Amino acid sequence: MRSVDFSILKGKVIKEIRGLKPGSEEITFITTDGYKYIMFHQQDCCESVSVDDVVGDAECLLNTPIQIAEERVSSDEPPSVSNWVDYSYTWTFYTLATVKGYVDIKWFGTSNGYYSESVDFFELEPQCSYN
Repeated sequence: MRSVDFSILKGKVIKEIRGLKPGSEEITFITTDGYKYIMFHQQDCCESVSVDDVVGDAECLLNTPIQIAEERVSSDEPPSVSNWVDYSYTWTFYTLATVKGYVDIKWFGTSNGYYSESVDFFELEPQCSYN
């Protein structure tokens, strides 16, 4: 397993997506060339990171080459809300698009300010199969 940039999905054909829903702590993308990509946060103490929202239809991403694979990050302070107890907030937005449509994935992370709220993206090499 190795850390890769999210843009590596550009040009790939995704055949399956798992965990693409609000509240999820991990999303898995499986491509037609046998690779598996896992998007998650390596949890530590005093932090929380998960999928906050998904806009678009995941079916638009399947079995068609990915034309856009972009990541954007914002660390702006949230609006004043009395129940927010953490000191650090990060929204990470991912856009995937094909000729059929797009999906925007919004991750939201909070911490006490001493821990990361970033989303990690790893590539798993294809499994060898011996028939």
